[in-house]
Amino acid sequence: MASTSTPATTLLTREKVAHRVHEYPHDPRAGSFGTEAVEILGQRLGVAPAQIFKTLVIKLSDGKLAVAVIPVPATLSLKAAAAALGGGKAVMAERSDAERATGYVLGGISPLGQRSRLRTAVDASAHQWDRVLCSAGRRGLEIELAPADLVRLTGAVVAPITAGA
Repeated sequence: MASTSTPATTLLTREKVAHRVHEYPHDPRAGSFGTEAVEILGQRLGVAPAQIFKTLVIKLSDGKLAVAVIPVPATLSLKAAAAALGGGKAVMAERSDAERATGYVLGGISPLGQRSRLRTAVDASAHQWDRVLCSAGRRGLEIELAPADLVRLTGAVVAPITAGA
């Protein structure tokens, strides 16, 4: 396996935040990176699918990129995310824009340690868990940490940003 050191894990170590890194073999043929993490880590760690979060990069109506962090099984409400981030409307960002701004590749975008710190919204459901998992900055690598630490380190607003929330 490759090194588990990424800008996200470096940030957590530097800030002395309690966390665990979970590595699993990523299948390049996987149709959904989040579903792959849920299927492998959910079973291995005994965590609920809704405890594993995905990082989505969106483009707000002001033209700036932002991040929405939601449970893997959920669907993002672009309207709710834009409202939470004060951006009017939102659309999903282009892959190349998301990768350039964050410094990570699609399927491995972490909300932590991004090249450019983007405005971030974390779904309110994160606070129902004592620990959540999110990408550590590489496909097949997840970080487990307290939701409060995720929110603090990203400077996130917490709001219901999933469809039907």
